[in-house]
Amino acid sequence: MKIGILSRNRNLYSTRRLSQAAHTHGHEVVIIDTMSIAVEMGIAESAAQIKVIQTALIPRTTYLPQVDAIIPRIGASITSYGLAVVRQFEGQGVRTTATASAIDCSRDKLHSLQMMARAGLPIPKTAVIARSEALFPALQAVNGPPAILKSSRGTQGHEVILATSLQTAQAAFQRLRRLGPQVLVQEFVAEAEGKDTRVIVVGQQCVAAMERSASRGEFRANLHLGGTAVPITIDPQTKKLALAAARAHDLHVAGVDLIYSQRGPLLLEVNSSPGLQGIETATQVDIAAHIISFLETDQPGDKQKRRSQKSKRRR
Repeated sequence: MKIGILSRNRNLYSTRRLSQAAHTHGHEVVIIDTMSIAVEMGIAESAAQIKVIQTALIPRTTYLPQVDAIIPRIGASITSYGLAVVRQFEGQGVRTTATASAIDCSRDKLHSLQMMARAGLPIPKTAVIARSEALFPALQAVNGPPAILKSSRGTQGHEVILATSLQTAQAAFQRLRRLGPQVLVQEFVAEAEGKDTRVIVVGQQCVAAMERSASRGEFRANLHLGGTAVPITIDPQTKKLALAAARAHDLHVAGVDLIYSQRGPLLLEVNSSPGLQGIETATQVDIAAHIISFLETDQPGDKQKRRSQKSKRRR
């Protein structure tokens, strides 16, 4: 099988590990810089095509190699363009660990929370506001302050602010409002004590889990912000929730974040491109190998899709 890894940097830990795992399993790997792809439509008998632009002294265009499956590693800064590229692969019948719609849903925290709430999954009390006069009632609705204010689009704990008073909440709102039309106001779960749980879901399995703890003076447990991690074994309820959260987003590979409150585990967010370095280091689980194994396994409709593709090629 030929596997394409959509990544802007082949030297990133996750990209290298996925490439190594694919080679170990006997597959051919193509690492594709997402931003080097030009999407062309309405040419070649009206069939949309993808080309990769290779920068040299004289720019030239070559057709992108055909692949059987892709693993999108789409950074937040290129989400819109990355989604267009993933959709183009999907249109060609290429299998993916995350569809464009699933990536888009997980990146939009508001949409993600709406999806999980609609599925009946437990989430922290949350309000969404677009105007400053709605801030005070929103804080009351989530039993704050203190409360968490966050941008509807953000990663690795960035643009997540703990507001301990109405004044700090107002300042946080003004800052976050410049980043997008909505601001999420969320309950602060003090009993979590600066800890959260990251679960990696691959297919229909929870393959690894770690507990992250915030550094001194910090409430966010993200490893990129100085948090520490230890491997854990999750209970059946947490496992069920993580699988349900990934399923609600239609993600085959996901990093699911939870916190534990007095009323049980609460889902924080779902990541469509979870980093592998922190959790593989903490748990010693070969998550990259699990992802490649998933791509090797037929899913419902795969055989029919391949027959359809072969039929089209014969024509």
